[in-house]
Amino acid sequence: MLTTYRKSTNAKRLGRAVTLAAAGAVLMAGTAFSTSQASASDVALLLPENVNPRWESQDAAAFVATMKEIAPDISVEVYNANNDTAAQQRQAEQALTKGAKVLVVIPIDGESSAVIADAAAEAGVPTIAYDRMINSKNTTFWVQADLEGMGYDQAMHVIENTKDGDTLVMLKGSPTDPNAAVIHNGQLRALTPLYDSGKRIMGYENWTQGWDPAIARRSMDQALTKLNNNVQGVVSSNDGNAGAAIASMEEQGMAGKVPVSGLDCTVAAQQLMLLGKQTQCGWRPLADMAATTAKVTAKIVAGEDWKSLAPDTVKNGVGADVNFVSVASYSAVGEEGVAYVIENDPSISKDDVCKGPAAETAFCKK
Repeated sequence: MLTTYRKSTNAKRLGRAVTLAAAGAVLMAGTAFSTSQASASDVALLLPENVNPRWESQDAAAFVATMKEIAPDISVEVYNANNDTAAQQRQAEQALTKGAKVLVVIPIDGESSAVIADAAAEAGVPTIAYDRMINSKNTTFWVQADLEGMGYDQAMHVIENTKDGDTLVMLKGSPTDPNAAVIHNGQLRALTPLYDSGKRIMGYENWTQGWDPAIARRSMDQALTKLNNNVQGVVSSNDGNAGAAIASMEEQGMAGKVPVSGLDCTVAAQQLMLLGKQTQCGWRPLADMAATTAKVTAKIVAGEDWKSLAPDTVKNGVGADVNFVSVASYSAVGEEGVAYVIENDPSISKDDVCKGPAAETAFCKK
């Protein structure tokens, strides 16, 4: 069992007192809202899509709640581009036209989103890259966990739960998401020596456009057909892919017999973990990421020095130095991992997880 924890001295955990549910209730996919009644907003938060529930129910909700707590006079507007890069650019233009003082962007595409940062810079507005790096010289700040390390943990979990000669499937992330390649690089750091030696066999791999579980499901169906169900492990880059792989294997009577990794530790993933069907998920304190970003944002809007909150720098894809904060990560495995996430994630409770079939597990009956 692999359970690693990377500590961060830069981000402190946001307490459960933050009312994430209340903030999340007003988030609507493909629309925008403001925390004030004014037509203009000080801050625009641009989400990439609503395929992954975390963006609205966790990241955006925590960001909005923290801004209300620490800077109630600063208004925030949230947009969702629904995986449309052109729509995200239009939303950024709309926010700038309405007078936004800071753009917080979770880009769909790390390259095309540079257009957003560059246009904002021309208007004298800084751009914060949240979760995914923006490859622009005008990226001001970035917050993220060690995704390469998390990819390594995913692969190591599958390695440790398979044996020499076993065949693996790799369900990678979206080819337009710069994080997907970083995660995959971490997976390959662990797996390449075993592939080269023949100790593990890479039976099938595919990228998942837009992190769409429907695409991951088709990939897993194709893998099982190609390999005649000869699959002993699934290295999945996130929980959506993991759930799709499990659904595919369920039809073949294989679910629960094959280790499956994931990322984000969604409620659905934790339920699958309690049922023994998903065996690992990488967890990041999204509330920490959102809170840290909110603190930086509030200082930027107020015209105050914020770099003491993010004294480290990292080079992005165009060689620009970007101030950043690295948050913690944890490789959650089995019941112990679920318990850890519930204890440390203010957006998820035991009651959330213990519903449906998971409610009958020993963990939920305690």
